[in-house]
Amino acid sequence: MRKTVALAISVAGMTAMGAASQPAAPDPIKWMAPQSPARLYGSTYLVGFGDLNVAMIRTSAGLILVDGGVPQGVAQIKAHLRQIGFSIRDVKLILSTEPHSDHAGGFAALALDSGATVIASAAGAAVLRTGGGDPDDPQAAWLDRFPAVPKLRVARHGETIRLGDTIVTAHATPGHTLGSMSWSWKSCEGKACRTIVFGASLNPVAADGWRFADPAHASFVDAFRASFERVKAMPCDMLIPSHPAADQADRLTRLGKARTANPFLDPGACRAYAQRAEAALANKLTE
Repeated sequence: MRKTVALAISVAGMTAMGAASQPAAPDPIKWMAPQSPARLYGSTYLVGFGDLNVAMIRTSAGLILVDGGVPQGVAQIKAHLRQIGFSIRDVKLILSTEPHSDHAGGFAALALDSGATVIASAAGAAVLRTGGGDPDDPQAAWLDRFPAVPKLRVARHGETIRLGDTIVTAHATPGHTLGSMSWSWKSCEGKACRTIVFGASLNPVAADGWRFADPAHASFVDAFRASFERVKAMPCDMLIPSHPAADQADRLTRLGKARTANPFLDPGACRAYAQRAEAALANKLTE
C-alpha cells in the first residue's frame, strides 16, 4: 500500500510538471507529513510540510518562496497558497537553501507554473542546473536526482534582493553542501519589526565511508566552522530551519491559540542552532 500511494503521488506530481519532468525521489512520503499553512509573523508564512519547511514572504510586489520541497509536494504547496488567499501565479522569486531533492525537487515545477526566478548560490546553482548528481557532495551515494532548474539567478554572500517593500539578504552557510545558503528579512506587525532567518541545514551528515576527518575533506570542515560562526553572529529574532524542530507542531498549535506570546520568537535560536551543529561535527571528527 505504501508503494502504491507513493506511486500515485509521484505520477500526479510529475504530470503537473509537464516539460520539467525528470525521475523523482522514490520515497517522498517521509518528507510530506501534513501541516496546515500558518502565518508566523507579519508577512511571513509557512506553506510546507511537517518534515520540510517552505516559507512564503508576502511583499507589495508579489510573493517570495524559500525552498520548494520534493517534486511530489508541489500540488500541496500550491493548495496551501490558495488556503491563505494567494495563487502560485503570485510567486515572483524562489530562494534555494541547498541543491538536494528534498529542498529543491519542487523548484522546476513551481517556477514553471509561476514564472518565478529561482535564486541560489553559485555552487548551488551549478547543481540545480543538472538536477543533482554532484560527485563531491558528502551524501552523493545517497542522493536522488530531481528535475533540473534551467532559469536561475546567482546570489553572492551578503547580496540583498528586493521585491516590492521587502529586502532579503543572502548568507552563504556551506558545509552540509558547498552551495548552502541561508536567507534573512524583516517582517513587521504594526511598528514591531523582527528579523526572520530561514536557516539552511548545518547537519554534518555523510554517506557511509565518507569521513569528515579525512584530510581530503578539510574544505568541508573549514566551511562548516565558518558557517557556524556566521550563523551565531546573525541578527535573528526568529529562526525557520529548513528541517523543522521537533516541537514545531506544538508551537504552531500554541501560535493558533494566542498571538500575544509568539512561540516562534527567540533571539537565541540561531546561536543555539549553530552550537548544536558544531557539537555534532565535533562528534563526527572524534568518530
